Order: sequence, then structure tokens, then C-alpha cells
Amino acid sequence: MSSSGTAPAYRRLSVDERRSQLLVTALGLFAHRPPEDVTLDDVAAAAGVSRPLVYRYFPGGKQQLYEAALRSAADELEQCFAEPHSGPLTTRLARALDRYLEFVDEHDAGFNALLRGGSVVETSRTNAIVDEVRRAAAEQILVHLGTRRPGPRLRMAVRTWIAAVEAASLIWLDEEKQPPLGELRDWLVDHFLALVTVTAASDEETAALVRGALAMERADGPVGGLARRVLPVVGDAGHLL
Repeated sequence: MSSSGTAPAYRRLSVDERRSQLLVTALGLFAHRPPEDVTLDDVAAAAGVSRPLVYRYFPGGKQQLYEAALRSAADELEQCFAEPHSGPLTTRLARALDRYLEFVDEHDAGFNALLRGGSVVETSRTNAIVDEVRRAAAEQILVHLGTRRPGPRLRMAVRTWIAAVEAASLIWLDEEKQPPLGELRDWLVDHFLALVTVTAASDEETAALVRGALAMERADGPVGGLARRVLPVVGDAGHLL
């Protein structure tokens, strides 16, 4: 006999479902605590399973589980910069940054421990996973700029911006998540525009790509807003021309 107060029937999870459940649980724990502070007992308790069951899926223990959870997080981060290649570049960047910064916000302690390094569970494999995210993000940005084979200056500019996004995210966590995410996103878009514009001043390849990107921007968009804010700052520096 069933009633509204009857507990739902137990359903045995498939191998893939159970593994996914353990990864989601572990990632949730790693998100809010440094990896070295999370034990397999913590994961088992949070998932509502036994410690031996966790070992059955991850015989390598905590290190294997951490690397698998990190791989899962990396896959999610890589997707942050996957945007349709249409519309103004700044709009695409803003949407990508919204997803990236939302991930940082939700996985604050874990993100901090991951990028700062020094964790006792850090290995060459975990470092390689993090570097893969950086490379994937840079490649996506270059595709949005309209090139898959950038010269050294443009490639350095984009990689520098990715590093700046990481650094700003860590500083934002240190500063108790201030300024608000929307302001941080807009500042990072401005930072990108400034960096590629400076690079364009001495690199014709970048200049051509920037001209193409600017042609798609609107006067009431981020580029126009940045120009109007910058002009008063440099307006009295005509003697430098």
C-alpha cells in the first residue's frame, strides 16, 4: 500500500550513474574545502554510501578521485568559453566570463586551492589538467578573434589575459567577493580590449583582427563606453602627440 508519506523505492544505480554521483559529491566537497582537508570518509558520508564502495570505483583512493573530480571541473570550465561565433566580440566575452565567474563563485575554496597550487594532492597530472583549461580558453578566444594560427604577439596577449582573469578571480576571492560579479566581468572585458588594442599598435596581424572586431561593436556597447570613459582621462595629454 502506498501513501504520500511512503519513502520512494530504492533504485540501484548503474556503474556510470554511481561513478557520476561520487564525482559530483566529491567536486562539491572540493569546491568549498581545500583538497587535503577532504577525506574518502567525507565523500562516502556525503554520498550516502560506504567507504569500500568509494574504493571500488576509485581504487587509487583519494588521489584518483581528486584527479577525476578535477577533470570533471576542467571539462565544465572549458565549456565556459564555448560561444556561438556571432554578434559583437565583447558580448561573447561577457557571456563566457559570466559562466567562468559563476563557477569561481560556486567553487570558491576549491578554485583557490587548485590555482594557487601547493596542495598535498597536487601532481604533474593535476597541473596538466589545469594547463589544458588555460590552453583551451586561449584557443577559444583566438577563434572568436578570427584566427587559429596567431603570431607570437597576439598569442602572448591572449595568454596574458587568461592569466589576468585567473589572478583577478583569486584576488576577488581574497577580497570577500568584491566588487560584485557584474562589475568584475565588465572590468575584465575592458582589460581585454585595452590589452589587444595596445598589442595592435605594434602588430599588424592583431590590428587587422581588432579592426574587424570593432566593426561589429555598437556605440552604446562596452567599447563605446570604454572610449568615453578613457577620453577624459587622457584629454589633457595632447602635448604627448
